Amino acid sequence: MADLLPVFLNLTGRLVLLVGGGRVAEAKLRQLIAAGARVRVVAPTIASSIAGAPVEAIERGFVPADLDDVWFVVAAATPEVNRSVAEAAQSRRIFVNAVDDPPNATAYLSGVVRRADVTLAISTSGDAPALTSLMREALDALLPRDLDRWMAVAREQRAAWRSDAVAMDERKPKLLRALNELYERGRVDAEQYDRGVGSR
Repeated sequence: MADLLPVFLNLTGRLVLLVGGGRVAEAKLRQLIAAGARVRVVAPTIASSIAGAPVEAIERGFVPADLDDVWFVVAAATPEVNRSVAEAAQSRRIFVNAVDDPPNATAYLSGVVRRADVTLAISTSGDAPALTSLMREALDALLPRDLDRWMAVAREQRAAWRSDAVAMDERKPKLLRALNELYERGRVDAEQYDRGVGSR
């Protein structure tokens, strides 16, 4: 397989088809709703937790017409059903995430770390989901606890760079200096505080 192209999709307000109505589908549904998608769920049996969500729930087997007006598909059913979904989606040029079923997938939902408007995604091309999960936990542990401060500085700096027409290749070192200053100011403030306490 060729290298995958990592992509973040804007699904806000866009229709996504979720084929499957069980526990696995429920987990994927949470991700889709969090992404702002409008979700159509199709399965012969749909769990009450899914049917009670803000979705269009259709209790029957998948038919190709379910793909009408759809931007993206998550197939969380049996391999046979997933294969039918993948074949119908292929002719419509719609990407399919077939859960734990790489042969029927053209897209892979990754392990995701979200913090302070920063999103990191890890993929093992659908071949090793447990490893993806372990790597997600490891990266989450490595991220700075004050990442929200990094984001605030980066936003401020970007606005200034655009105003001053700073060249793209100059921006990264400038941001690094600005982030270092965060900790330098914090160190100085701590030393001043310690001196003030000690002089009392």
